[in-house]
Amino acid sequence: MKSALTVIKEQVEHFYLIRRLSLYELKSKNKNNYLGMAWEVINPVIQILIYWFVFGSIRQRADIEVVPGMEVPFIHWLLGGFVLWTFFYQSTIQGSKSIYTRLRMLSRMNFPMSVIPNIAIFSQFYTHLILLGITFLLFQLSGYFVSIYFLQIIYFIFATFCLTFAISLITSTLSTIIRDVHMFLNATLRMMLYLSPVLWQITILDEPLPTILKLNPLYYLIEGYRSALFGTGWYFIEHWQYSLYFWGVVILLFLFGAKIHVKFRRHFIDYL
Repeated sequence: MKSALTVIKEQVEHFYLIRRLSLYELKSKNKNNYLGMAWEVINPVIQILIYWFVFGSIRQRADIEVVPGMEVPFIHWLLGGFVLWTFFYQSTIQGSKSIYTRLRMLSRMNFPMSVIPNIAIFSQFYTHLILLGITFLLFQLSGYFVSIYFLQIIYFIFATFCLTFAISLITSTLSTIIRDVHMFLNATLRMMLYLSPVLWQITILDEPLPTILKLNPLYYLIEGYRSALFGTGWYFIEHWQYSLYFWGVVILLFLFGAKIHVKFRRHFIDYL
């Protein structure tokens, strides 16, 4: 618990630094491209179009029933989940290698290492806001108008931040000690794309498979995003048992991540 409080305190005290360095990192990463930061949006848009073409057009996917009595086109259903998946995937991957790729810089800087994964996450958050804005606009043009339920998107963005940071705290620590962890995480996340309700509905499976797949906390976040965008209800209230499970997982991951991070970070420079 002491380690967790230390990490939280460091995030709060260095919040301005996190935002400043994350924006600088995003700009520097794309400074040599003609289109600059536009590539941060172009790449996920291309991915969405490819998945829509493969899973929607070629296979002639029927409309998806998001709630009883409400069916939506596959492309809109895909957008509602993929915009969250892109943020989670990129943030987790960048967060996992955030410390060991900056060890030389960290040896000369004077700020806590626990803020480094958050810098990587924040650099992806700006792109996520742009993609979410584009998705929101497309939904309005398609007749899925904003409702009061859209306010819960703030809650789910915060929940995504918490889950991603907790995972990144663990993987960034382990990746610094054992570099293979990052490669294993990358392969695992690619597999998880097909085990999450991003490209297909897990409700078409027979029990107990849907219940088992719902243990993945991403299911909670993705369905929450879709509930907010389509205005189908207050997902985190209507599924309050699932909300308790999700936050239980996040807290356990964070406590574990904070403990190993604080324990090993004094030795990180030795891995240069």
